[in-house]
Amino acid sequence: MRPLVTGGAGFIGSHIATALLDADHEVVVIDNLSSGKTENVPDGATLEKCDILSHDAAEIIADWRPEAIFHHAAQMDVRRSVANPGFDAETNVVGTVRVLEAARQAKCAFFQLASTGGAIYGDQEQRPPPEETAPSSDSPYGVSKLCGEHYVDYYGRTSELRGVSLRYGNVYGPRQDPHGEAGVVAIFAQRMLRGDAPPVFGDGKQTRDYIYVDDVVAAVFAAWHHPHARGAYNVGTGNEAAVNRLAEVIKEACGFDGEIAYGDARKGEQRTSCGDITRARNQLGWEPKVSIEGGLPQTVEWFRQRLGG
Repeated sequence: MRPLVTGGAGFIGSHIATALLDADHEVVVIDNLSSGKTENVPDGATLEKCDILSHDAAEIIADWRPEAIFHHAAQMDVRRSVANPGFDAETNVVGTVRVLEAARQAKCAFFQLASTGGAIYGDQEQRPPPEETAPSSDSPYGVSKLCGEHYVDYYGRTSELRGVSLRYGNVYGPRQDPHGEAGVVAIFAQRMLRGDAPPVFGDGKQTRDYIYVDDVVAAVFAAWHHPHARGAYNVGTGNEAAVNRLAEVIKEACGFDGEIAYGDARKGEQRTSCGDITRARNQLGWEPKVSIEGGLPQTVEWFRQRLGG
């Protein structure tokens, strides 16, 4: 097959591109390299440097005629979305629509959107929230991703394109950068490996659903290969982990014996974030296999080698 990965030079996208190559597919990556890195693109994949908003991207899709598109190019910084909601919407809404339309014209069979659970749901009384939970986003980022999901649904109902939106938890693992919600893993690991205190904003009791990148890739493949998979699925562990617990596991993996640097809480920060994964488990036959006690040491080791230690 000839799949295409947008944002394939980024953290999650590059892992998907690698898995596709390992499965003997021809892979093309579209990435403008604004945050992605050429070294993340696996050997054997074709890298096309362009923006998803450009006419070039549509032409590449038309020429390549991919059977599947994994759409991971996005504006993913929650704080930037608050500061510049127009840019956020242009990238995450208009950009998604342009890729979807190009996919439709190329008669692509499958489209997967990298969406978000936490930013769409916001703080909820019912935890973990299932997919039918009414959205309560506290950021333009969450709104733009939800809007993208609606467009995926629209194209799925009005064309031959089967669309799936995977609402990721806080994804971490090798190649991660310090941006985004799960970026705390990269920040903590790099600082502690250098012997510096990791920064925790607030009391550290705020929770997130941290999921290892290999489990995310497995969910993407499960949705792709299941012929009846459509709509939104939560992709996480279904369990909340406090930042304090995260810091302790990373601290042990780094061999760091210093103290955690607590600071003032950030205004507007979501207190809890987690998603119910029952639908993905029952319909896709998928569930995560890597705990944070298993995944965080592997991630730390990647950073250790990268830092030359």
